[in-house]
Amino acid sequence: MIFIDVAQGSEEWLAQRVGRITASKFRDAVETTAKGARTAKSTLYGAQVAIERISHQPIDEQFVTWQMKRGIEIEPQARMEYEALTGNFATESGIVTTDDGVFSYSTDGFIGDDGLIEIKSLASAEKIVAMWRDGDMSDYMHQIQGGLWITGRLWADFVMYCPQLEVIGKQVYHRRIARDEAFIEKLEKDLIDFEHYVSDLEAVLRKQAA
Repeated sequence: MIFIDVAQGSEEWLAQRVGRITASKFRDAVETTAKGARTAKSTLYGAQVAIERISHQPIDEQFVTWQMKRGIEIEPQARMEYEALTGNFATESGIVTTDDGVFSYSTDGFIGDDGLIEIKSLASAEKIVAMWRDGDMSDYMHQIQGGLWITGRLWADFVMYCPQLEVIGKQVYHRRIARDEAFIEKLEKDLIDFEHYVSDLEAVLRKQAA
């Protein structure tokens, strides 16, 4: 594990993500059809990473969207609300990569020696209602378990922050996710396959350029 101390959303943060397979995109990276073929999301992301490795410049979705900017702006308040609710102290963090630098996870904070915090400020009102109603974590499990894999930590506290719900005391949705070794083992295998796919795409581009 390699820790890189950079502020989320900064130019340094964007630069450190270039050419790496990032946890926020792990779900897209390993997504396949019922017949086992890569989905459009997987092939698109693979092409993006391959091009970034050649250009050393961010491409397409690597810029800071307004949703990301909003999340970065209110993240400190979300962290304070979480700390008040749980009594845990979350230290601010940066980017953590695997030893080879291929895979990365942008942390929202470490908790003690064993935990992480993953903060989401959802732009979709529908998803906010659905989280409180169903608690469906499927959209975030690859990112969370991927973060636990890269950092070696044992659990992550998922926090959804919606200040608009403060009037009814539901501005913070909090759920602890334990490390799932079976999930991580499959995820690691699938990510390594994706890395080989990206490397093959990079080789094709370099060969054509020559």
